[in-house]
Formats: sequence, structure tokens, C-alpha cells
Amino acid sequence: MDPTTPRPALNKSLGTWQLWGIAVGLVISGEYFGWSYGWASAGTLGFLITAGFIALMYATFIFSFTELTTSIPHAGGPFEYSRRAFGPTGGYVAGFATLVEFVFAPPAIALAIGAYLNVQFPALDPKLAAVGAYVVFMALNIAGVQIAASFELFITVVAIFELLVFMGVVAPGFSIANFAKGGWSGQDGFSAASIPGMFAAIPFAIWFFLAIEGVAMAAEEAKDPKRSIPIAYIAGILTLLALAAGVMLFAGGAGDWTKLANINDPLPQAMKIIVGEQSGWLHMLVWLGLFGLIASFHGIILGYSRQIFALARAGVLPGVLGRVHPRFHTPHWAILAGGVVGIVAIFSDELVSFGGQTLTANIVTMSVFGAIVMYIVSMASLFKLRRSEPGMVRPFRAPLYPYFPAFALAAAVVCLVTMVYYNLLVAGLFFALGLLGYAYFRLTGRAQATGGTLQSAA
Repeated sequence: MDPTTPRPALNKSLGTWQLWGIAVGLVISGEYFGWSYGWASAGTLGFLITAGFIALMYATFIFSFTELTTSIPHAGGPFEYSRRAFGPTGGYVAGFATLVEFVFAPPAIALAIGAYLNVQFPALDPKLAAVGAYVVFMALNIAGVQIAASFELFITVVAIFELLVFMGVVAPGFSIANFAKGGWSGQDGFSAASIPGMFAAIPFAIWFFLAIEGVAMAAEEAKDPKRSIPIAYIAGILTLLALAAGVMLFAGGAGDWTKLANINDPLPQAMKIIVGEQSGWLHMLVWLGLFGLIASFHGIILGYSRQIFALARAGVLPGVLGRVHPRFHTPHWAILAGGVVGIVAIFSDELVSFGGQTLTANIVTMSVFGAIVMYIVSMASLFKLRRSEPGMVRPFRAPLYPYFPAFALAAAVVCLVTMVYYNLLVAGLFFALGLLGYAYFRLTGRAQATGGTLQSAA
């Protein structure tokens, strides 16, 4: 390409409702599966407390994170905030953590899509269905961000409607006695023995809200990020808080919740307790349940591709991953690269199924490690930039500063420490990958490439 010819850039085409759709859609699969693994260690009541703590962490985090997103609206998101606050190494840590979060979440969701399809088609291999999902939605993301975001908004609204239908159908059979039975790590009463299970359940409570911060990766493609991103974030977290509480309570009160604690499709199984295996409601839930999984799967592909794209554009990853398709104006090589990693994870049972947890549980935990490290570095960046760049234009300022970001930071540190304690093997893999990536980052001289200001692709 002639160096004087402008390179294809990302399109600024996303409105407020589309950003809200991305915010909720990125996360909404977390209401369908993943969280119920927390019941296995904490019980329903113990996990309710864990989830409440995590919900408070996310609420304070999002109100604080929005300040960074609107002040520095780049596709790199946390990578750019931390690079600006702490230099190349800070940028690398945030970029690596975000990449792990967004690359490892999709294979877990894809496996859940396969599990839902397997309910209807028992002969269908869930892993092959998961690969098929990757192929379809990578292609849709390559086709254009406007198409992808409009599809995301539609499918997110359908997924929300379906969760409300689930609550309405199981409500007649709801019993608080069912929910509370054995609700403290398998015991009917709280004791000191209940506390370890509550800490061990932290990754699965985080799964309720994981990836909402991915809207930051679409900030560069927003028409008016300073106005639309705060609205999308705040409306998104409120929507997810309401849905998470409703799904958890109604599923747990439907019957014997212990049968839902270690499976990928807790909502259909909870509904089966109420309406029976042959009910049309159950079949509707299985089919419509796919909408929630697809919404998150599709949205996170958008998120990971922008993170890979931004890291490559800044020189942290190979430059080919920072190219934009000349016709569709999407980072096509970044989309494909993240998909390859996800598909490999799906077929890596021997590598990913260890520590007494299932393949899905370990992938979820790896993704959560990335998220928590990124939250810590992002909140530290907020404090640092307030001091080092007091004159920065901040269209949205974190309310109750410094208390909101301080609580979010402290809560994230608690989460990280407890997750390392209860997941030593996954933690070891996460930090080993980080160190290998950092060695590459330093030895290739790419650290210096991030020292300047990251230029917008727009």
C-alpha cells in the first residue's frame, strides 16, 4: 500500500441504544449458565452473599471506569488507560489481562451453546456445535460493526424477554424453603465452615457481570462517546443487576437446586422441575436460551477483536493483527486470531480440565483472572491520572470519588487473592502466560513502541 494513502479506519456508527445492547449483550449469557457452579461450593444462601458483594464491586467499578472510557475513548480500552498512567509496562499488564478475559470467555460460552443444542439434538457433538458458532459469528463480526451491533441489540432484547418468561413460568412453583435448604455450603445453618465456600465461589459470581466493561473497546466506533457511553454503562449495569437477582432466586426456589450446581444449562433444568420434560415452555426456553448465549458470544468476539487490534496497532502484537478490512472496516485478522485460540481451548480437555473442575469451570476461572487483574490496574490508573493529569477533559467524573474507585479496587484485590488461593493451577497458568508475553514484549523492543500516544484509527 502507498504510504501516502489513508489506511482503512474503524467506522464511527454506534448510537446509545446499540452501546447499551453491547453492554448487556456482552454479559447476559452469564445469567444463563456459569454462575450456578458457585452453588456447588457456597450453597444458595452463601452464594447470595458472594454475589451481593460482587454486584457492589461492579456497580462502583462501572461508575468509576466510565470516567476513563469517556476521557480516553480508544479501542484499546484498559490498555490505553494504563499505558497513559503507568507507561509501557502498565499498558502491557492491562492489555494482557483484558486479552485473556475476552479470549477465554467465548469458548466457555460456545460450549454452553453446544450443551443447549445437545438438549434438542442428542446426537450433535457439543464441541462441533461450539466450533460452528465461532465460524458463524466471526463471519458476522467481519461483515461490519453496524450490522454486528444491530444484531447484538436485537438478540439482547430477545434474551431479556426470555429471562422474564423463565421467571414467570417458574414463579408458581417457587418456594423459599427450596432455595434455603442446605443453603450454606450444603448445611441448613451458617457456620464458620460456610465462609471458605463463599470465597471459592467468587469467580462464578463475577461471571454474572463479566465483560460489561467491553463497551470501552467499542468507544472508538461510537458517534458521541462522551454522552452515549455513560448512559449505556449505567443502564446496562442496572439491567444486569435486576436480571441476575431474579434468575438466581427463581432457579434456586424451583426445586432441588443441588441438581443445577454443576451443569451448563441450569435454567432449562430448573424449568423442567416445574413444567415437566414434555412442556412446550421447556422447548421454548432451550431455543430462546440460545439467544442469551449468542448475544454474549457475538458481543465478546467484537470485544476481543478490538483489544487484539489495538494492541497490534500499538506494536505490542504482530502488526498484521492491526489491519482493517478495506471493504468492511473491521479488524478481520484480529477476529480470526482470537477465534483460533478459542477453538484450541475447546479441544484442550487434558490441558484445561484440572484441579477437580470441569473444562468450562476452568475456562471461566481463567477469564475471570484476566478481568480482575484488569480491574485492579484500571482503578489504579484512575487514581494516577487524577494526580498526574488533573487538567484532562473528563466528560464524566466518577461519583463519590475517591470512595467508589477505592472500594472497587479493594474488592478486586480481595477477589484476586482468594481466587489465587482456591485456584492455584489456573493462577499459575495465567501468570506464566503473562510472564512469557512480557518477555516477548521486552525482548522484541515493542515496549518502546507503546511509549508514544496511541493514535486513533478513526
